[in-house]
Amino acid sequence: MKQVRVNTWQVGLVFKRGVYQHMLREGNYWFWNNPAVNIYDVTRPFNPPVELNILLEDKDLAEALHIVEAGDHELVLHYENGLLKEVLTTGRYAFWKSVVPHHFVRLDISKVEITEGLSRATLQHKLVMPYVRPYTVEHHEKVALFIDGKYVKLLDTGTHYWFRNNIAVNFGKVDTRQQQLEINGQEILTRDKAALRINAWAQYRVVDIEKALLLNKEYDKQLYISFQLALREYISTLPFDELLEKKDNIAPFILQHVKASAADLGVEVAGFGIRDIILPGDVKEIMNQVLIAEKKAQANTIMRREETASTRSLLNTAKLMEDNAMLWKLKEMEYVEKIADKISNISLNGNGVLIEQLKQIFVPPK
Repeated sequence: MKQVRVNTWQVGLVFKRGVYQHMLREGNYWFWNNPAVNIYDVTRPFNPPVELNILLEDKDLAEALHIVEAGDHELVLHYENGLLKEVLTTGRYAFWKSVVPHHFVRLDISKVEITEGLSRATLQHKLVMPYVRPYTVEHHEKVALFIDGKYVKLLDTGTHYWFRNNIAVNFGKVDTRQQQLEINGQEILTRDKAALRINAWAQYRVVDIEKALLLNKEYDKQLYISFQLALREYISTLPFDELLEKKDNIAPFILQHVKASAADLGVEVAGFGIRDIILPGDVKEIMNQVLIAEKKAQANTIMRREETASTRSLLNTAKLMEDNAMLWKLKEMEYVEKIADKISNISLNGNGVLIEQLKQIFVPPK
């Protein structure tokens, strides 16, 4: 005789010669023929010793179990006491109905969109993350979603999730902040065949992501070409001297010319400017010679103007001295004073006539 005790939160399954007989609940049992009795903890998952379908023919056992089947394209989230315990993949699972509450959420992963209403905390759980594709859209970005190569929609700012399966999910991202485009090293001929090298810049912003990504390929390169062609069109129609005179008109012309083509690209142009106009060596040398000649001519004009003014002043002074003997003597004394400042010693030799001559110089006649 064999005694078997089934404690609280346990279940016993009786097998006779490998054949399932019945289920035992809590209690003490005596057996004469010494059958095999398997004891199971009902707080743990049930791993059947034989084919589960055979055991489920027993209605009592079937009523005591949660049977969960996950298909080829399914995941089942298993919760115990309201907490995510595990993720069940393809297969059949059995759990005892006990004081530990079980809850199951079935997910269809044959599609991309997650429509089961899972919380963000669940999607970011370490058990779920291997089966999910996250993608974050920053505040300054616009992102187009493509599923199996087909455009679906624009994504809002935030983190988005899709099931990880064999369906292709791609993203087209655009930065909506103002961006700068460098247009450097443009070698252009003016109308009079002067070769110039232009360095310029442009500022733009993407305003229509569908035009920028869906209707155009590499919109930034196309925008570069539009600026390049507009710059060449403007410079090639003017001679070099006129171009220098009208260089302030370049930016308005370029912006107006590029505006329409930029709109077709889904782009709004915010500004344009010329950073450098680089002349070839021979032209630069000629420009320097012209500048030197202009400065020399200006200097000669100024000198002639000053000489004329000085001569006019002398003429006026002479006319005044002609009519005024006292003014004449003052002028003579002024020059004698200037001469005396430069002489330290005077040696006089001669007769008494010298005194009379000095008197004539310094004493005006009556």
